[in-house]
Amino acid sequence: MLNFFKRKERKDSLAKTDTNRRRASFHALTVSDIRRETADCVSVAFDVPKTLKEDYSFIQGQYLTLRNRINGEEIRRSYSICSSPLDGELRVAIKKVPHGVFSTYANEELKKGEQLEVMTPEGNFYRALSEDHSHLYVAFASGSGITPILSIIRTTLEVESTSRFTLFYGNKNNSSVIFKEQLEDLKNEFMGRLEIHYILSREDQGTDWLKGRIDGEKCRHFAKSFFEPQKVNTFFLCGPVGMIEEVSATLTDLGVDKKNILFELFTTVGGKQKDITQGAPLKAKGIVSRVTVVLDTEETHFEIDANGKSILDAALDAGADVPFACKGAVCCTCRAKVLEGEVEMDMNYALEEEEVEEGYVLTCQSHPRSERVVISYDE
Repeated sequence: MLNFFKRKERKDSLAKTDTNRRRASFHALTVSDIRRETADCVSVAFDVPKTLKEDYSFIQGQYLTLRNRINGEEIRRSYSICSSPLDGELRVAIKKVPHGVFSTYANEELKKGEQLEVMTPEGNFYRALSEDHSHLYVAFASGSGITPILSIIRTTLEVESTSRFTLFYGNKNNSSVIFKEQLEDLKNEFMGRLEIHYILSREDQGTDWLKGRIDGEKCRHFAKSFFEPQKVNTFFLCGPVGMIEEVSATLTDLGVDKKNILFELFTTVGGKQKDITQGAPLKAKGIVSRVTVVLDTEETHFEIDANGKSILDAALDAGADVPFACKGAVCCTCRAKVLEGEVEMDMNYALEEEEVEEGYVLTCQSHPRSERVVISYDE
């Protein structure tokens, strides 16, 4: 049995708190608007019925998981919300990626008036806001990583009237900058409080520091020129794992507390695995574990080989309607708590260290390391 501690309460002035965590659930929502943002990116807004307004209230920086059947196959993809909770609109941005089934469908075939299955908002990529705060925030984003950052910037500057934001935003060229017009409008609206630096990999802007990709060296230069690391309340990083790892490592080397660095990943390709063992690892060879999954107080029992399927996949095979989205350790949809036994995760890019210490795991990455395991999605 693992030892657990009471989870710290985290509040937000605009929406639900972690202590009021709702069960993620799908509802059919109608597409109310589709807007072309760049040649390979659209933003999609949804009409939310009055009866579901509370379910789809969200915090700046959170995401939605969309589900649809495409060519006879169920496809799920998660996309960050680009609108602010203050806008009265629920909108996500979807950038077309090579061979991306859902993103290609959304960019080329999806029409206004159609319905998609939309999971209620999830995610922890945010800081609690207060009218009393007067902070400096810094964000590093690349490509479609601007999506949650846009929501965070607008909401923060609206709520905290004396706080400031500095954004470093990487793209290929000017034509590929998602939300360029909206960002410039925000800079004009919040004059002197929003500073934006565009870094372009395929376009010369007259200085090497604004050309290429965002990396540790550029981060170190920006820290000397545009902000003092110790005076920044929170750093928000969103983009490829390589950028996040380099910038995060550089900021830590500059003396920034890791607790002040928040990041959101869209993919784990090329990234390093975290140290994510839950409990003391046991010899897994030959273990067939008896697993119990608790969901909405109902129990599902099944057996699983320690070196076989993940607990999530085994639970789905056993008929449990457990929540999931990416299956790639990036989102937190399949988060559950180990009540008994020991498990080990292959990867973890979503849970905070505190959550892992308290017994939470990503079931899509989890394998049993004891003969009996009990996991609850209700905690």
